[in-house]
Amino acid sequence: MDEEKTTQEEPKETTEDTDKGVQHKTVETLDRADEIVERRNRVCEREEKILERKEAMAAREAVGGETEAGTESKPKFTDEEKASRARIKAVGDVTGSAWAKKYE
Repeated sequence: MDEEKTTQEEPKETTEDTDKGVQHKTVETLDRADEIVERRNRVCEREEKILERKEAMAAREAVGGETEAGTESKPKFTDEEKASRARIKAVGDVTGSAWAKKYE
């Protein structure tokens, strides 16, 4: 009977957080948040570099080829296209349409 009493009277463990435990958890959480922020900043920097490269590539593609500064380039038409444009312009002139001017 004495043995039974001694086993039942064992002290129970406390599950309450102590001040040090709470501070430790807070510091861990803040450290983890700092790591996440640093990682996100590195990702943003990489994305900015990639975007700059894409913009530069798009600019190069847009410019691409040779330019003839100061000269106007007029489309070169075949004889058949010239005749068709002349017919369209003639109809526009007869009807007095403003759209016919672009066929000059």
